[in-house]
Amino acid sequence: MNIHLETERLIIRDLTIQDLDGMFALDSNPEVHRYLGNKPIKEKAEALNYINDVQKQYKERGIGRWAVELKDSGEFIGWCGLRLYNDYTFNNHSNFYDIGYRLLPKFWGKGYATEASKACLQYAWNVLKLDTIYGITEIENEASHRILLKIGLNYVEDFYYEAENMQLRWYELKNPN
Repeated sequence: MNIHLETERLIIRDLTIQDLDGMFALDSNPEVHRYLGNKPIKEKAEALNYINDVQKQYKERGIGRWAVELKDSGEFIGWCGLRLYNDYTFNNHSNFYDIGYRLLPKFWGKGYATEASKACLQYAWNVLKLDTIYGITEIENEASHRILLKIGLNYVEDFYYEAENMQLRWYELKNPN
């Protein structure tokens, strides 16, 4: 297991095949997908495809979303981290780094997404030496909107994402160092 970050309460590490059940629980949950186009997965094979895709991103792009687990129990609670978007265009941007997170509902409202995201931002600045991080939320996802603002991203504008027929919000943060 390749651990990238530790916070007070969390371990943030590579996603592995051992996360299959957790990833399936996460991405098959309609509540989790409420602001993600309402397309929860139906088969474990879809979760496995996601894990394999992220592992491919690690190799090809040097970064990808990471598993988040509770430090005291080792329980998988979701994922967070950075993704290099060089395969999609959002708000007329391509080839950019996005910060994101997705947690199981029983872990919502406990500050875990904020804690993990702050650690990932420090990794972006101090290890990857990135200039800018972007964020994207669905326009009605107020919880994610608040998290991105809390970790320092600035709301820029709303935009329409035609590929998924969704109204989204665009955020950015320049490296403060």
